[in-house]
Amino acid sequence: MGWVSASWWQRRAEESYGLAGPELTEWRPWSLPALRKAFNQVKRTDPRFAGWWEENSKEAYNTGLANAAAAFDNYARSKRGQRKGGRMGVPRRKLKHKARLACRFTTGTIRVEPDRRHVTLPRLGTIRTHESTRKLERRIAGGSARSLCATVRFERGRWFVSFQVEVERAERTPARPDVAVGVDLGVKCLAVLADSQGEIRHVPNPAHYDTALKALTRLSRRVSRRQGPDRRTGQAPGDN
Repeated sequence: MGWVSASWWQRRAEESYGLAGPELTEWRPWSLPALRKAFNQVKRTDPRFAGWWEENSKEAYNTGLANAAAAFDNYARSKRGQRKGGRMGVPRRKLKHKARLACRFTTGTIRVEPDRRHVTLPRLGTIRTHESTRKLERRIAGGSARSLCATVRFERGRWFVSFQVEVERAERTPARPDVAVGVDLGVKCLAVLADSQGEIRHVPNPAHYDTALKALTRLSRRVSRRQGPDRRTGQAPGDN
């Protein structure tokens, strides 16, 4: 990011000196291929990278370069009035302790294991997952889905992996193509459907509270048994 913005500030300084046209420093491109080429030229000689860049996956650097290219492109399009939404500011460096830790793998071995409890990622190897991957593995094994890439991110003290897949879905033909349906959303009943043939159907409410009431009762008992601190009485907190 600094490699591109340095040329911007250099051109601004040169313009303040009265330079113009071909006398100014050339613009440095910010497309992803251009940033990759610039990084590949300095990664072996620059002391900031030469000692350790080979220890990590190339996708870690490619993710940062792709985000930088997207940031510069959004800023340029916003400044020209070609981008919808709020005005985009000049791209800035992310703070080390506030940036979201994430890496996107687009090449290499990206696989959901047949045991439905492990995934294989480049440089990381085979990792066990907390949740079962049966739905995704079933589609991939059946040939109805193809894995495109995987994104690993760190949030709230845990590591998550998400897969971007291309899914083939069979076209569903309507059972009654000549019938029109009117939908009325409500509170007591989620929806009332009335079609052109006079048939009326009611869709009941999901009732999430009723479904979770048993779990809420159990958790409430657990909370009531725990002893918390009380400043007025000097009560000390319990072990849990």
